[in-house]
Amino acid sequence: MNKQSPLRRFWKTPLRRWAWLFLGPVTAAFAIGFVWPFLQGIWLSFCKFKLIKDAKFVGFSNYAKALTDPSFMHSFWYTALFALVSLVLINVLAFAVALALTQGIRGSNLFRTVFFMPNLIGGIVLGYIWSMIFDGILSRYGTSILMETKYGFWGLIILMCWQQIGYMMIIYIAGLQAVPGDMLEAAKIDGANKWQTLFRVTIPNVMPSITICTFLGLTNGFKLFDQNLALTAGQPFLIQADGSSIKTTEMLALNIYNTFYTSNSASQGTAQAKAVLFFILVAGLGLAQLAFTRKREVQQ
Repeated sequence: MNKQSPLRRFWKTPLRRWAWLFLGPVTAAFAIGFVWPFLQGIWLSFCKFKLIKDAKFVGFSNYAKALTDPSFMHSFWYTALFALVSLVLINVLAFAVALALTQGIRGSNLFRTVFFMPNLIGGIVLGYIWSMIFDGILSRYGTSILMETKYGFWGLIILMCWQQIGYMMIIYIAGLQAVPGDMLEAAKIDGANKWQTLFRVTIPNVMPSITICTFLGLTNGFKLFDQNLALTAGQPFLIQADGSSIKTTEMLALNIYNTFYTSNSASQGTAQAKAVLFFILVAGLGLAQLAFTRKREVQQ
């Protein structure tokens, strides 16, 4: 007897006649709101324009300008370092908090709520709040978060950790609660200590959660914009030999934004090329990370 998939059986029922009523509007909205702007953005990355209707094709010159722009390359390496440091710190701390809150301690539900609450605050608001906190501390030493690159970097790291740890913690708690109890019991019977149980039983079974949190941490680190704009706005400045300046705490998303809204009439095409390169970078890293971590997931 041939067994057909549920999807194939569905399309052979009278309901298929009405499927377009549900799929049509969603597909149209997706095409209008995402696919068309995305394709138009790729086309504009090859054009010089002030207004879209006046776009003039210039080939790969926008990409050449983007890749030879010192500020863009500085933002790339700065963002890469930030994404790596924040990825490690957020995931390690979130996993540690989740592990502690799944040990049956009193008030664990209250602690979960408190840790999660910063994620509900918008990035712009968080940036201004932490800007006042850091300036209040650093002003005692005669400096500011806008005067030192290292202060801006670690300020963004602290802000990102404070906002994201609670969210990642929830995902890790769900993964930890799904670890089979018989595996933990078997490890205990076999004489495994807590560290052996953690690294050989718990972590392998939590790999699906690690995959999700690593993906979110990596992409959020590269896409950071609101907090960067509110906390440092890319400052301080570094003056180049040719008289141009580089914002030393400016991340990729903010660099693209600033490039697009400069007074130079040719900057929009360069900014659009940067945006396409940015998409390729984030999509490529995200897919590579997913492929790498999924291979290490334990099939239960």
